[in-house]
Amino acid sequence: MKTLVLVGHPNLQQSKMNRAWAERLEKEESVTVHDLYKEYPTMKIDVGREQNLLVEHDRIVFQFPLFWYGTPAILKEWQDKVLEYGWAYGSEGTKLHGKDFLVVTSTGGPAGAYRAGGFNHYSMSELLKPLQATANLTGMTFLPVYVEHGVRVLNEDEVIASAERVAVHVVNPQLKVGR
Repeated sequence: MKTLVLVGHPNLQQSKMNRAWAERLEKEESVTVHDLYKEYPTMKIDVGREQNLLVEHDRIVFQFPLFWYGTPAILKEWQDKVLEYGWAYGSEGTKLHGKDFLVVTSTGGPAGAYRAGGFNHYSMSELLKPLQATANLTGMTFLPVYVEHGVRVLNEDEVIASAERVAVHVVNPQLKVGR
């Protein structure tokens, strides 16, 4: 199974968590780590290249820090440009059908802040519904999300342990859910 990890962090080299995840995932033979901000600093996305990458991989991963309850700008721009009608969805848009879709994300706040009655009032499941809807529309299987909360207070050992857990999660061929 070939996995494409689309990293959407505007300052990846300054991020302890997302950088550690990307560096760890790069060590996996079947994983392609694709840093979108590095590749497209002006956000002018090469749609054909991105679509070819999607076709070549079986599992698509969005890796990002949660920004304002959603993805960073480059991932939204990527979706708007790459997931075209007639290619990714619509009666003839079947290029992604049957692929796996996975979200790997981090938050600065603690897990308890992401629940009904918590600081942010909504669960991560609720906040990530647009990505689940995207997977559904494009015929992909939405797999269990990996979330690391409270990354601002994690020490180096905890960051390394999280990177190991992410690698196991991302490449796990048994990671499936019913539709």
